[in-house]
Amino acid sequence: MKTLAIEPLTKEAFAAFGDVVELEGAKQIPINLGTTIRYHDLAKVDVTDENGRTLVNLFRGQPRTLPFEVKMLERHPLGSQAFVPLNDKPYLVVVAPAGELDPKQIRAFVTSGWQGVNYAKGVWHHPLIALGDVSDFIVVDRGGDGLNLNEQDLAESLWLTEDALSAVTV
Repeated sequence: MKTLAIEPLTKEAFAAFGDVVELEGAKQIPINLGTTIRYHDLAKVDVTDENGRTLVNLFRGQPRTLPFEVKMLERHPLGSQAFVPLNDKPYLVVVAPAGELDPKQIRAFVTSGWQGVNYAKGVWHHPLIALGDVSDFIVVDRGGDGLNLNEQDLAESLWLTEDALSAVTV
């Protein structure tokens, strides 16, 4: 069984795959007569290829149990895709760089709960991997013309395990 190491999600570690959507380090702008703080420009939404338009969705993820077999990845070649959690529950993120899928470059991250991710256009990723409980996410992605989903099976499965998750300090 080939186990995938799990890393804590940080802006630096995730930069090659897109944006980490979090409040830490964000520009803060007081609005609404000072009663609200706007955390400004948290992710680059990139959806305009081939007459694309922005979609705002709610995804309800069923929890996965560990060990979890990673058998495939998907990508969206025409637009970014952002997942913003609506609850404080960690979830797993599995990614690989855009371009030809290279299994040696697949990485796994665990969020601190409130962190979201914005996959850059063309970045390979596994579908949502919620942990523990049913989890809701606002998902901002692309609608419009053109084929915006490619899926690829892995020649050899990778496993996310409880031991790998327990080794991470978030």
